[in-house]
Amino acid sequence: MTRPGSSKTGHVCTVVIKLGTSSIVHEKTHQPLLSTLSGVVETVVKLKSMGHKVVLVSSGAIGVGLRRMNMAARPKGLAGKQALAAIGQGRLIALWDNLFGQVGQPIAQVLLTRGDISDRTRYLNAVSTFKELLSMGVVPIVNENDTVSVSEIKFGDNDTLSAITSSMISADYLFLLTDVDGLYSSNPRKDPNARVIEVVHSVSSIRSEVSTTTLGSSLGTGGMETKLIAAEIATAAGVTTIITNSKRPDDIFGIIEYHNRHTLLPRRLSSSQVVTAVDEFRARSSGGRSTPTSPSPLGGSGACSPEPPLVRPPHTVFTAAAMPLRDLKAWTSHTLYPAGTVIIDAGAYRVLSKRSSGGRLLAAGVLGVIGQFASGQAVRICVTRKGVSEQQEEAEKKKYESAFSSRPSTPTPVNSSPSTSAASGSGSGSGSGARSLSRSSSRSPMRSDDEYDDESSDVETETVTGEYDDEDVIEVGRGLANYNYQQISKVKGMNSSQLRKILGYADSEHVVENITIRVAPVLPTESTTAPLA
Repeated sequence: MTRPGSSKTGHVCTVVIKLGTSSIVHEKTHQPLLSTLSGVVETVVKLKSMGHKVVLVSSGAIGVGLRRMNMAARPKGLAGKQALAAIGQGRLIALWDNLFGQVGQPIAQVLLTRGDISDRTRYLNAVSTFKELLSMGVVPIVNENDTVSVSEIKFGDNDTLSAITSSMISADYLFLLTDVDGLYSSNPRKDPNARVIEVVHSVSSIRSEVSTTTLGSSLGTGGMETKLIAAEIATAAGVTTIITNSKRPDDIFGIIEYHNRHTLLPRRLSSSQVVTAVDEFRARSSGGRSTPTSPSPLGGSGACSPEPPLVRPPHTVFTAAAMPLRDLKAWTSHTLYPAGTVIIDAGAYRVLSKRSSGGRLLAAGVLGVIGQFASGQAVRICVTRKGVSEQQEEAEKKKYESAFSSRPSTPTPVNSSPSTSAASGSGSGSGSGARSLSRSSSRSPMRSDDEYDDESSDVETETVTGEYDDEDVIEVGRGLANYNYQQISKVKGMNSSQLRKILGYADSEHVVENITIRVAPVLPTESTTAPLA
């Protein structure tokens, strides 16, 4: 049997709860909403008593600062906002400490900027700190360090901060508490026919179906659109994301129980563990009398008696990705501020969209660069808005696949045709082999650089000349550059075996690594130059 007060399903979760400014202070008077805050505190403490680990992401520093300085509205200038944040942050954390102190719960203040965790070592230190605080039974209260943040290192809003925090600690749930019951088809304040969308499997697909521009208070920086962005980040990292009403924080218990039963429980436990958990639930519900059952529907078989129904509290759930991003790719995609842009052709994009590519870009697929960046910095991966024909796209894809398959470490018969090489290059292992950058003294089992050059010259692709700017390209992903902008520009379109000859050295055959490509959009063709979805 599970201990009293534990989760009914027996599954211990890591939960991140984000509370916006409109849920912390009154929009007009800027008085703290003590009833809401007290309810959140009681919810957090009860979750911890059930065995869950909880992190609280709290906005409100500027709102509290407005009350302290008796100001009616947020200042427009950056310095004024930063000053109010400095005034309000101390009072905000004191308010939380006072409320949690009434029930004997220790808390910790964690102030972050994107700059703090853009360095990999500092990011890992922050992760270690979170884990240690949680193991000590402390509730970390996270906010952005607005006093020192500027646009280049800001998360943008605390919805994004909460999503990145969830990714950092590998949370099970992210709760975005707001002043409505969930994501609506239209603004519920103006449209009486607005309906709550209960389940979202694809954030990119749902954007065209809902209205997000009319929600949000005068105190906050976000709204529903920022919550969609946060959900996109968190679900990609494997975190189930919930939008629900901050006025009913105790709904969090029912939501966790509901989704543990229907989602996390069957996904993470074996059939026998599911049966045991359900049996324990029924035993408690029947006053301690154990009811023998066969495996429940969660375990794959029928049950002798129906399971107690669970009421679904009002909320919107964004389902977690089945194959979440690993930590390094999540860090690259959402934590780093890109220093520049690497533009790739349609063929490289198609190959990188496959998991078999390993998220590594060869110089052969590069068209150009924008901006100045150093080796090791994050870069945007972009394609051009200019339309390409299907024939050219296929030719570029074959050329790029040939660059993969012609590496010296990959034994390829001399008489292999280009089509054979392209087919092998698109296989599941094509992107995983490590390539020796020094030329082999024996070329008989390999294709030489001259052979590659001869083959690539037969592929009719348009030679791209001139400079690009941000209006010419569309971002499709992000990665870490292995070479600086000048070096990548020099080797663009080249076979990787030529890097040492051109640059004088070659630390890696890949010009960009740890690339995360977003959901593959429809590339522009010659008949359209519309932006990517």
